[in-house]
Amino acid sequence: MIKTLAAQIKEYKKVSIITPVFMILEVVFEMLIPFLMASIIDDGVEAGNMQHIYAVGAVMIAAALCGLFCGVMGGKYGARASTGFAKNLRQAMFENIQTFSFASLDKFSTAGLVTRLTTDVTNMQMAYQMILRICFRAPVSMVCAMAMAFLINARLAGIYLVAVVLLGVVLFFIIRGAMKYFKQAFPKYDELNASVQENVSAIRVVKAYVREEHETEKFKKASQGIYDIFSKAEKHVVLNMPVMMFTVYGCILLISWLGAKQIVQDTLSTGELMSLLTYCMNILMSLMMVAMIFVMISMSIASAERICEVLNEKSDLTNPADPVYEVQSGDIEFRHVGFSYHKESSEAVLHDINLKIHAGETIGIIGGTGSAKTSLVNLISRLYDVTDGAVLVGGRDVREYDIETLRNQVSVVLQKNVLFSGTILDNLRWGDADATEEECRRVCRLACADEFIEKMPEGYHTYIEQGGTNVSGGQRQRLTIARALLKKPKVLILDDSTSAVDTATDAKIRKAFAEEIPDTTKLIIAQRVASVMNADRIIVMDDGRVHGFGTHEELLRDNEIYREVYESQTNGGGDFDE
Repeated sequence: MIKTLAAQIKEYKKVSIITPVFMILEVVFEMLIPFLMASIIDDGVEAGNMQHIYAVGAVMIAAALCGLFCGVMGGKYGARASTGFAKNLRQAMFENIQTFSFASLDKFSTAGLVTRLTTDVTNMQMAYQMILRICFRAPVSMVCAMAMAFLINARLAGIYLVAVVLLGVVLFFIIRGAMKYFKQAFPKYDELNASVQENVSAIRVVKAYVREEHETEKFKKASQGIYDIFSKAEKHVVLNMPVMMFTVYGCILLISWLGAKQIVQDTLSTGELMSLLTYCMNILMSLMMVAMIFVMISMSIASAERICEVLNEKSDLTNPADPVYEVQSGDIEFRHVGFSYHKESSEAVLHDINLKIHAGETIGIIGGTGSAKTSLVNLISRLYDVTDGAVLVGGRDVREYDIETLRNQVSVVLQKNVLFSGTILDNLRWGDADATEEECRRVCRLACADEFIEKMPEGYHTYIEQGGTNVSGGQRQRLTIARALLKKPKVLILDDSTSAVDTATDAKIRKAFAEEIPDTTKLIIAQRVASVMNADRIIVMDDGRVHGFGTHEELLRDNEIYREVYESQTNGGGDFDE
């Protein structure tokens, strides 16, 4: 874990080294001041030597100014190092998330990833700054103060040593009790973020069903969970202060009493007693700082583990040693393909799939909910890897291709249509960043999206809100189809992508595909038989198996499932699942 996190310090190594150096120098200058103060009292004030007072006083001022300068510089470089470290952590996590396969993404919730990128990184930033500054300053200050105290009077300094040991043991048990609660807290943040994200993204549904009170109660429950855990943790942490203050005042009383006796016996001077009391405060305050560090580190350990989970997650989809960088054609073949989402799962999603699809064909895919239609097409663009057998595109196993090359030639319009904030042209150019406006207009005509775009006041420069909330479901579908076409793929997969489009528009889109992109292999997943009946061939899926594969006429004649669904839908029935 430490190695993983340390790798993200990168260009901030220099300031990370400079910060503790300044903090140690600050301590050194601070430790000189009580020693010089004792000299002023003993050799200046009591002896009536003003020259000594001025000389030593000037040295004290210089030491104080040097200590102040070192403290300021330590704070400056510490802030730069910690914020830079946090920036690198966020960047590294985000970049690694972009490499995740769908299987990797399934391990983490969206809210959990957001919490890791925000709350957990902030905890690490604070912890790193404390480590660079206080973690070096406090122990060095305590050791130096202890050494100076023993130098002045070893007998009285022994009180500090006993106090430090006892206090250290007590603080260890306090922090140990709090640590288990901190580990429980951060998953609760995931629940809180999930509640907020779900509510905001579905706010129209919440209002439509008048569920504001329910959502408020759900958020309150998640918030209360975090409150309860941190309250339990703070009940342990809060014991630090009374234990610390009892130790501080106990040491002051003992040193004052024993020190007064030694002054009377002429074995200790007044200035030395003042120095010992000052060092007493330094030692115990340093120990309090160490306790704070342990509390912060105990909080950050849980965050560090969650961050490292993301940084160390490796996609199970990797490029081969010598990848193929060209997809020759849109031919697709499934050879005895078996697939399950979890490799250790005993239940397969797809069973012994054998299919041959020729380049340029239009293939309809139909089947009930859960029949694995989407799982089948996800294997073509290698969003998942097969468990058994092989999927071939252009005559080569998809695992032989460079992943980016393959996905650029296999364009997928997923079931959930996602648009991003920006203009319509910005969204279309996800398909091709260098596409001209005329090319964008052409694919919109193919997807029948030009009909509504040209009616908008700003046309193709109309701003799309995040998630495409300012366009209808059918308009979103047509825009995502146009975006996919702009990639000029050899294989186009439409995963139930015309479900929100009226029948006439659906027919226009299919006709445009047949006329304008005849060499592109088109796979159309649909619930309506009308959407696929004119396809060259149709695959009927049932429970992860190919139940039928042929033309509309062949399936009507030979496939019972297809015939029943067709008759149901043409006679006013509806859903394929029925």
